[in-house]
Amino acid sequence: MANFEEIGQGVLDPVENQGYCVDISICLDGTGSMSPIIDEVKDNALAFCDKFHKAMEANGKNVDQLRVKVIPFRDYAYDGAKAMDDSGFFSLPEQNKEFRAYVSGITAEGGGDAPESALEAMALAMRSQWTKSGSKRRHVILMFTDASAVPLQDPKRTASEYYPADMPANLAQLGDMWSGYSQEMEGMPEGRAARMVLFVPNEQPWSDMQVWNNVWTSFSKAGKGLEEVDIDLAINLLVNSVA
Repeated sequence: MANFEEIGQGVLDPVENQGYCVDISICLDGTGSMSPIIDEVKDNALAFCDKFHKAMEANGKNVDQLRVKVIPFRDYAYDGAKAMDDSGFFSLPEQNKEFRAYVSGITAEGGGDAPESALEAMALAMRSQWTKSGSKRRHVILMFTDASAVPLQDPKRTASEYYPADMPANLAQLGDMWSGYSQEMEGMPEGRAARMVLFVPNEQPWSDMQVWNNVWTSFSKAGKGLEEVDIDLAINLLVNSVA
């Protein structure tokens, strides 16, 4: 796994005096196991964008455009139409009120037993309508969950009428989407612009993703509510990766 301090140097052809265009896609576990700490996680999600914007500017890195979206996920085997949602992008700070209202409305419910449909949420995040504006771009995915993830294309999940079409078949294909190698799967449009931060338990498949490029992982104990989430450290790593 590359450290964020070691990546992103001299990429995307920076133009003098031009600011960054940054999109952040937040995958947020909305299952019942998150009930004890869902408010804390939502607060972290809300704070992340504001803190990231301020940290960028404090480091002399102007942000011309900041957009954020949220993908609350549960489990296709148990939750039907509530298994996945996509807020679409909010432009910040202009739509800060709408963004906060959406996040505040997410409730911890359903999901059955762990694991959850987190990898499908990640694939949908990769297929976001990422910004193409500017010559200095960052496409960031955040994952917040206290559980492991169901394997992609699990038969119990694909049986649901709500299961999304054209999901990758396995973690390797999802990794190809992340790296930008698999455009036929509508993966990340620019591998050099992509960054990912995982606030997850130390177990598969999350531990396997440490070998992916431009990924940083903050491990917590499964089912313990992400008590060890270090938002400030993650922001510092992201900001330092933006050359």
